[in-house]
Amino acid sequence: MTTDTASALRALEISADVLLMAKNNVDGVYDSDPNENSDAVRFRTLNYMDALSRRLDVMDSTALSLCMDNELPIVVFNVFEPGTIGNILNGQTVGTLINGRD
Repeated sequence: MTTDTASALRALEISADVLLMAKNNVDGVYDSDPNENSDAVRFRTLNYMDALSRRLDVMDSTALSLCMDNELPIVVFNVFEPGTIGNILNGQTVGTLINGRD
């Protein structure tokens, strides 16, 4: 079990509304590694199946599948960007939202 899976399980246990996935110096989910590819494109939103089928390095597939099966949205954001968590809690669009919608 990874920390991603443990986080998803805990979020489900406490009936969380969303799973906040803090990343180190990456502000969302990209089509390729932005640290290696300057042309990488960040997704504003992404559905679970696209994240799984594209094999994006967001989180392990077990954790992502747990969130999908339980319709738990995931927000991926840069933990070191000042004010980010407050902005998320205030309903602002930050990073990438992964959910069941297109």
